[in-house]
Amino acid sequence: MSKTKKEVFSATKAVKANARERVGTPPPEIVLPDDKTRSQRRTSKHKETLQKLLQREEEA
Repeated sequence: MSKTKKEVFSATKAVKANARERVGTPPPEIVLPDDKTRSQRRTSKHKETLQKLLQREEEA
């Protein structure tokens, strides 16, 4: 069997553990439902190109 690895001291982990002892664990994240569908999010994320805008005007 292999030896167990020694844990290296981390100040960040020690500070966080100390804060959790005193204050408690932080509350879980609340995810708000998104009203937009996936296709609506995609279209709002990417702007239309000039070429597509001109094509749409020519068709109308």
